[in-house]
Amino acid sequence: MKYSESETVELKKTTSEMKEAVTAIAAILNKHGHGKLYFGIRDDGTVIGQQIGTATVKDISKSITDHIDPKIYPDIRIQKIDGKDCLVVIFSGHENLYSAFGRYYLRSGDENKKLSTKEIERLVEKKRNYVYSWGTEVSEIRVSDANISTLRSFIKRGKEAGRIGFAFDTANNVLNRLNLIKGDKLLNAGRALFCKNNGLEVRAAIFATNEKLTFLDIQSFKGTLFDLINQCETYVKEHINWRADIVDFKRIETPEIPISAVREAILNSLCHRDFSNPGGNELAIYRNRIEIYNPGQFPYDYAPAEFIAGKGKSIPRNPLIADAFYLGKDIERWGSGLKRIAEECKAAGVKVEFEKIKSGFQVIFYRPEVAPLAAKKGARPVSDQDRLGERLGERLGDNRARIIAIMMEHPAVSTPLLAKKIGISTTAIEKNIGFLRRKKLIKHIGPARGGHWEVRITAKENKRP
Repeated sequence: MKYSESETVELKKTTSEMKEAVTAIAAILNKHGHGKLYFGIRDDGTVIGQQIGTATVKDISKSITDHIDPKIYPDIRIQKIDGKDCLVVIFSGHENLYSAFGRYYLRSGDENKKLSTKEIERLVEKKRNYVYSWGTEVSEIRVSDANISTLRSFIKRGKEAGRIGFAFDTANNVLNRLNLIKGDKLLNAGRALFCKNNGLEVRAAIFATNEKLTFLDIQSFKGTLFDLINQCETYVKEHINWRADIVDFKRIETPEIPISAVREAILNSLCHRDFSNPGGNELAIYRNRIEIYNPGQFPYDYAPAEFIAGKGKSIPRNPLIADAFYLGKDIERWGSGLKRIAEECKAAGVKVEFEKIKSGFQVIFYRPEVAPLAAKKGARPVSDQDRLGERLGERLGDNRARIIAIMMEHPAVSTPLLAKKIGISTTAIEKNIGFLRRKKLIKHIGPARGGHWEVRITAKENKRP
């Protein structure tokens, strides 16, 4: 791998260049809020190695904390590069401005530009417009209220991804290294990430038509931000259509909308929302589209198209939350979410829109049109019900035949979706499903949420005249 300096990467031959290294860290923090610095690599990318003594790591940490204000606590690792020992300093910080040795700098390419008083004032004002302060404010929740299992799982994912270099020991130590506490209290970002009772929710609903008039199902999801991501993703997976193909004797299921794109949109929705806004995130599933909304404004002087084209710079509205999502590999890299969503939808032939609205921002996935199973309520489905009944060895009514037909086409179909497709109530659907299960014509495999239906075909299906 060839190393080179960039807006977020600095290379130093040895720790003898410590003052320049500290200056580079402050400059990168002021521009991007995170970065890496390597000791043991020349600025032309040549790896020469760094002599590492018993106190080297401690001395680097002390120099950084002593000379950068506000203080930061970087992650410093020893890493073999081309067979030589090098030191990697991984740092982040989300205050408005950082000084090095009492002066302010800003990263420009691979250089560190000293700022004038006017430039400092403009930079502070700009950052205030981009970054929400909510996450860095101290909550009333104690560190002891953090959910330990969520913390352990997070650290495990980060270590496996190579993005976290320390093990879980205590909640206090871990949260301190993540810059999520002050004293014995969690910052708001820490509360949102690692407390079950954090006051956050996502409202989710399925609507009967393309308008927000009649809903077939409504839910309120609560929990840590990681819980909310998983609950929203599961909800979408349960209420969209899936195509089943048999490939090499294996069943391959393909969703009508790429699930990875949906998950990315959910992550972005939670990562960039305005948490001080009393309105919450929303997930709405209509007949023709899925909308994922968050009450957080898109950066005022940017357009979604810039990020889709890969030209927009990372602007995390909630940097501490964005950092946590990155470290746990919930997001691949900063500023790439919209581009990945657009690319995955294009590959799948799915139309997607990114919409800036007065109250926030939303991603809209348009669902492919599915041919109706019947021309109108009361008409026969596409596959003849009598023939279907014969195949199953049981005489079926129209609605039951239609339920069976849908289950055969979409095994993961939910009760609300069945009701929507057939045009009867969920209660009626449940009664018909009860009948079919008692007759052992259908069987549900797996958990209530996330399982699928199997339809029993009698021996008659395999007979030939």
